[in-house]
Parts: sequence; structure tokens; C-alpha cells
Amino acid sequence: MDITTNRERISSYSGKSALTIAVDFDGTIVEHRYPAIGRTRPLAFQALKALQARGHRLILWTYRKGKELEEAIKFCQKHGVEFYAVNKNYPEEDWSEAESRKVLADVYIDDRNLGGIPSWGEIFRILCPEEELDYIKMKKSWWKIR
Repeated sequence: MDITTNRERISSYSGKSALTIAVDFDGTIVEHRYPAIGRTRPLAFQALKALQARGHRLILWTYRKGKELEEAIKFCQKHGVEFYAVNKNYPEEDWSEAESRKVLADVYIDDRNLGGIPSWGEIFRILCPEEELDYIKMKKSWWKIR
């Protein structure tokens, strides 16, 4: 399947009332600086908040655990994003290390995707092709975001 076909398939989800979207942290929401937290990738939090506002469920799906995971969750909360679940399919799931950490989602957003990760503006356009992300606020403040 080529990337164009894959984008068309993902775009077909836009008619679905709510998607479950698994989102990686390092290299995806922020630049990859693990175990430190890198700078926020442009439009990341704006796109994530816009997806949530449209009813999509976001799951943080990351390699991080322990203290590093808590730091990532707090970083996202500070920027206005609360995840539906973290490394789980749903908040109440009792996960043990004997089980797979792969979560069930309609879409996975990860910098390790084949072909790399598109910009957050393009990710939003793929998932919500009939809408535009509001760039006006971002033009003045994106460079100030850590």
C-alpha cells in the first residue's frame, strides 16, 4: 500500500463520529530528546486539542514509563491536552507487563511511521479534510512553546 492510498483510507475515517487515535510522545508531540522532553513540534497541541474538540479520543501511546511518563503527561496537561487513556485501551484497564502494550486504535500517529511523520497541520488535514486548523493564534506564539 503506498502512502497516498493509506492517506485516502485514513481520510475515509473522517465520516466516523469519533476516532480512537493513539499518539506517541517523543519525536511526535515533541522533538526526540528522550529521556528529556524536547521542544514542542509546531501545531502539535493545537491539532490535538482540535481533534479532541471534534470528539476524537486520544490515547498517549509511548515508550516512557515511571517518572519520565509522569513528566510527559504533566507536560501535555500544561499545554491543555488530557488523554483519554495512557498506554491502555481505556482508563480503567488493568494492564500488566505480561500483556502487549499495543493499544487498539483507528489511527496511530508516531514518528516511526513508514515514511516519517508529517507535520501536525497535515495530520489534521488528513483526519479532518473538511476543516481547517486555526493558524492565526499559532503564528504569534508557536516559537514560544517549549
